[in-house]
Order: sequence, then C-alpha cells, then structure tokens
Amino acid sequence: MKVARFQFEGEISFGILDEAEGNGDGRGGGLELVELSGDPMISGFDTTGRRIRLEEARLLAPVIPRSKVVCVGKNYADHVAEMRSETGGDAPEEPLLFLKPNTSVIGPGEPIVRPAISDRVEHEGELAMVIGAVAKDVPEEEALQYVFGFTCANDVTARDLQIKDGQWARGKGFDTFCPLGPVIETDPDLADARLVTRVNGEVRQEGRTSQLIHSLARIVAHASQAFTLLPGDVILTGTPAGVGPLESGDTVEVEIAGVGILRNPVL
Repeated sequence: MKVARFQFEGEISFGILDEAEGNGDGRGGGLELVELSGDPMISGFDTTGRRIRLEEARLLAPVIPRSKVVCVGKNYADHVAEMRSETGGDAPEEPLLFLKPNTSVIGPGEPIVRPAISDRVEHEGELAMVIGAVAKDVPEEEALQYVFGFTCANDVTARDLQIKDGQWARGKGFDTFCPLGPVIETDPDLADARLVTRVNGEVRQEGRTSQLIHSLARIVAHASQAFTLLPGDVILTGTPAGVGPLESGDTVEVEIAGVGILRNPVL
C-alpha cells in the first residue's frame, strides 16, 4: 500500500494511492488518492469517502518527523571505500548514527537550496524507514514491527563543511537537505531492491538493499537504544558509492524499486 501526504484545495491530508474509479467524466484510468480521516500513524486507515485524482493534488513530504531524522553513515562498503581519504575510517562495527533536524525535510518537487557558505553540495540517495509506533530498547527480532513503511530519501550534504567541522551536524543539517518521498510504501520487497540516483538523467549511484552492512532491523534496534523513536520519525539507512556534486539548475532523482521516484530541482 502506498500512502501519500498531499495538499488539495488548500487542505493537507493523507491518502492511499489507488486505481481511479470510473466517474463518468471521460478521464478513465490513472491514479486517485483515497483520503484518510487523519494521520495513519496515529489514527489508522479510516477514510473520508472522498477520492481525489492524483494530478489534481500536490504531493508533499510523506511525513514531517515529529522530533528527528536519524541517519546511518558508512553503511555500504563501496561508499566507505570511496570516502576513506576524506572522512576516514573503516566500516563501523555498529551502525554509525547522526541526526538531521526536521526542518531539513522537503517533499517531492521542492527545491534543494545550496547554501552560499558551501562550495561542495553532494547527493546521497538512500532508503528511509518511517517509524509507526513508539520504540525504545526494542530487540532486533521485533524491530521491524515498529516501522510503518519506507520511502526514498536524499541525504544532501555540504561535503566541504562536513570535512571542515570534523562532525556532521552542520554539513548535513541545512534547510532542504532531507528530501523525502514521493510516498510511503508499507510493504515493499526490500530483500534485494535496486537503488539508483540520477542527476539530469545520468546515473550517479547504483546499489541494492542486500548490500547494506547493517540490516534494517539492526538499525532500528540500535537507534532505539539511544533515542526514543516516535511515530513519524524517519531513519535514513545509508548510501552506496557514487556521491557527487549538485549544481544550480540540476534535477536529482532517487529511485528505489517498489517504492518510487523522488525528484527535486537544485537552486
């Protein structure tokens, strides 16, 4: 099931993507949003009965984290290797955690804004997990029960500032540096899903979820030892090799098989 957050006629709602019903308007086919009566991570999947054609709505970030975006660094071996000369170190024995503020989150189609104080802004396409229940000190074997669904993410990074600072909060925390979307897929097949990042149609990154050093369940369990995870919190799971620059005028896409394509312009 694909869950979206959208704006229609000035109102923001959640909805479920579904095949369009015949409605006599001569516009057969396509997709519609089945409007939900509230936030599905809080109130479930009760519907209002209204169906809205997808092209008439504006998709937003599928979730605005209530407290935090938790990120995992160095979780693909090839990315560890490509960054060794700049950020140092081998693959960590435990998931390497850092945070992005929730003010960094934007949705599909919204612009990534390069800050004037950085000369090197880069893309990092990633799979993201959306937490659906309060999680604290959860065992690994139960961890995925706390995940509501999955979406595409771009861990945009001011690489020069990350290296200069020696820690990652500023370089990864600018406004617009966490695009999410376009939807939350609640039950994708992630055993070996393909992840691709493109800039202006050119493939820059390509990896598979089977290549993650630390599993999705281990990441959730490990993060919950440090932080109480709340419904709507987001966990980014790491990026494969091929990170590279974003320039004004570019369009960057993160595609994950079975989840969707997240597309953002760069300003």
